[in-house]
Amino acid sequence: MAYKQGEIVLVPFPYSDLSGSKRRLVLIVSNDAYNTSFPDIVVAVITSKATKPDAYSLILESKDLEIGQLPEASLIRVHKLFTIEQSRILRRFSILGTAKLRETLSLLRQLFDHPALHQTQSP
Repeated sequence: MAYKQGEIVLVPFPYSDLSGSKRRLVLIVSNDAYNTSFPDIVVAVITSKATKPDAYSLILESKDLEIGQLPEASLIRVHKLFTIEQSRILRRFSILGTAKLRETLSLLRQLFDHPALHQTQSP
């Protein structure tokens, strides 16, 4: 079963020393065409540990979800990306609202955007 862009899912997330893993919420950022064509998906980390957003993080609150409630305000960290096989997803949690998804994808594009490519060159 393919997952959709904007879904928030629960996945096992390894500790940095690879000694084990914990369950963590992530946001699916890869598009639906990719998600139906490949066994893996691209996700952004969601954390409740940070107190304020940095340049590549967005505040996530329950009001930003189409369904469900967050236990506490969190951050979507668009600069903390990884791929995971769809079969490793433990369960669906929620769906991000359209406005917050649009904001997230815009920030993600900024992460990979190269400013020099937008400068006009004189002939």
